[in-house]
Amino acid sequence: MTKQEDIAGLEVGYDIPAAIGMSIDEIQTPCLILDLDALERNVKKMGDYAKAHGMRHRSHGKMHKSVDVQLLQQKLGGAVGVCCQKVSEAEVFARGGIKDILVSNQVRDPAKIDRLARLPKYGARVIVCVDDVANVADLSAAAQKHGTTLECFVEIDCGAGRCGVTTSEAVVEIAKAIDAAPGLKFTGIQAYQGAMQHMDSYEDRKAKLDAAIAQVKDAVAALEKEGLRPELVSGGGTGSYYFESNSGVYNELQCGSYAFMDADYGRIHDKDGNRIDHGEWENSLFILTSVMSHAKADKAICDAGLKAQSVDSGLPFIYGRDDVKYIKCSDEHGVIEDKGGVLKVNEKLKLVPGHCDPTCNVHDWYVGVRGGKVETLWPVSARGKAY
Repeated sequence: MTKQEDIAGLEVGYDIPAAIGMSIDEIQTPCLILDLDALERNVKKMGDYAKAHGMRHRSHGKMHKSVDVQLLQQKLGGAVGVCCQKVSEAEVFARGGIKDILVSNQVRDPAKIDRLARLPKYGARVIVCVDDVANVADLSAAAQKHGTTLECFVEIDCGAGRCGVTTSEAVVEIAKAIDAAPGLKFTGIQAYQGAMQHMDSYEDRKAKLDAAIAQVKDAVAALEKEGLRPELVSGGGTGSYYFESNSGVYNELQCGSYAFMDADYGRIHDKDGNRIDHGEWENSLFILTSVMSHAKADKAICDAGLKAQSVDSGLPFIYGRDDVKYIKCSDEHGVIEDKGGVLKVNEKLKLVPGHCDPTCNVHDWYVGVRGGKVETLWPVSARGKAY
């Protein structure tokens, strides 16, 4: 993990937003802060759940893009490895010492396939998703060229409407091609139902997963009939992991946002009708922002605008406050409704971002805070790795 000596000599404000030992009030804004106590509780809770249900948990690195956060998930939560969406992300995690890496996406560009086939040389198990039999020969050629083995999941489109095949016949066809290809190993199925993760209703999410589980069971039965029993059936997200883990067919989860908990995920309901950020998971990621202007009596302006966050899933909310509200933003400014005029210039606020994944991707550092003091700084290791 990132050590204190790794950031020695870096200048606060120019290189890094804070120094170890600082109080929250001294941190340069806008920046990402992590409540380390809440983060650790979330990570341990998911790990305990997965263990109790006999599931592997492969935490999703596209959410945090941080080797340090991933190592914490492995140490405290028993995560077996990481999911990535891009080869460049996988390269960062492999070089950071992560030993079990799934690229939960298709890799078709020849140069990217070549880079992917080199990754096992870092000592990592590398798995990639396939949804087209034509991809198999290219992956096989690259693995043979580098003297490595690439493991493969056949991806099923179980409702997300993106990548993946839709019939068991297609799953079997691709799995047979992988099994016969030098340098490749058929390892299992990728079946992530992403389209339902943010549906408010627990029952609505369950109905979508019931259909996906039936589809996956049919595919597994077809594979077993051909003597190709999958080692891993992988999927499940923060909004659905309890369905996959009780399905009798999945054995690996891919949850990511549970660790940080953003505003969009937080609003969905558990089986009792409660928001999942009101007991199931805690907010541990925040954008720390400062009030920079209060020239208007009923509005405060903060320094966290569009360039500090993603608002594709909605605006952030101000954590722990019901007397003020973040109402709109432009590139460098956030407008806060402050009818009572309670905020002061330079006052700091914690924003819960609407969507954590793309928000994290626009920052260089996580500032880990415990007891009101900066305890650690972690780089957003794979920031901008989109290729």
